[in-house]
Amino acid sequence: MHLTWITMPLVLFFCLLPAVVDTSPGLANSRQQPLRISAQSAILLDVNNGQVLYGKNFMVTRPMASTTKIMTAVVALAGADVKGTVTVSPRAAAVGESSMYLEPGEKLTLEQLLYGALLKSGNDACVAIAEHVAGTEESFVHLMNGKAVLLGAEETSFCNTNGLPATGHFTTALDLALLARYALHDQAFCRIVKTRAQVIEGPGGISHYLKNTNQLLWRYPWADGVKTGTTVAAGKCLVASATKGDRRLLAVILNGSDRFEDASRLLDYGFDIYKAVHTVNAGAIYDRVKVTGGVNETVPVKVVKDIVINLRVDGTDRLEKRVRLTRNINAPVYEGQPLGEIKVFLNGNEVGATDIVASCTIKKMSLLQKVLN
Repeated sequence: MHLTWITMPLVLFFCLLPAVVDTSPGLANSRQQPLRISAQSAILLDVNNGQVLYGKNFMVTRPMASTTKIMTAVVALAGADVKGTVTVSPRAAAVGESSMYLEPGEKLTLEQLLYGALLKSGNDACVAIAEHVAGTEESFVHLMNGKAVLLGAEETSFCNTNGLPATGHFTTALDLALLARYALHDQAFCRIVKTRAQVIEGPGGISHYLKNTNQLLWRYPWADGVKTGTTVAAGKCLVASATKGDRRLLAVILNGSDRFEDASRLLDYGFDIYKAVHTVNAGAIYDRVKVTGGVNETVPVKVVKDIVINLRVDGTDRLEKRVRLTRNINAPVYEGQPLGEIKVFLNGNEVGATDIVASCTIKKMSLLQKVLN
């Protein structure tokens, strides 16, 4: 089997002019007017492909207040039926500060409690959720930390389900973006976090009036989530998503004096400065590979998945495609068999990859066929 690497420049002769000033590792300084962001840490990324479009101190660990509840929802949605009934314990009902004012013994569905946690930022709802899913809040927190590691959030540590101040409870803007991006692939989560207001009818005529704390849902036309957080230690925090057409962007603000304005500026920046470009199309026949000893002399190969990259509209990015492809293979060859890969690099950094596979099966030539051939 013979493998060949081919480097193919997609965009040539561009000067590199990163669009933002930033002190974070891996992001260069700008020659243009910098974005004015009040937050101590911030990041902007594309929800669809995870590409980071802006970063400021995004790998610095900080407390994250009630943005913690994003992870609480992730674990709950994966671990229990949203229509299941939850009985609120006295311990959960007694949790103070931000609250949806649950009563001991009150019975609500898990989904109703998720609305209370994500809209009203109810600390009591989070504990009730945790006890229902894992038996105790402590056990649930263990699940949160385990899931965070699996999702690549290696600089994150949870000590509770709601974000109340605790030693050892922290994250980074990058980690929080990874967790929120994962959550946004759950339809139930998306439905809840874009809801502006909800009335939860409990037993005995109890009503919980929930108004979303995320003011961006009213202030930014394309906003559709996600969660606020505020404590003295964490400052004002916000995870915000917005969708325009088929593009969805996610901004994380940690300790910002004007978190909603920060998020609006970041989202505008992402939508205005960048455009989404298909650099590789799934299913496209890429080439043909020589087959030795097969009933056909070659096999067509195709690309497995799309690679969509955000490029600056001013044409200052350098994009290249590197292809590794088997040039000769012995029969039999099976449909879907990996025969190479394509990697896409933006300004020297890898931003996407996909396999190249056989698009059909090529059987091995029989002895009779060899004689007759």
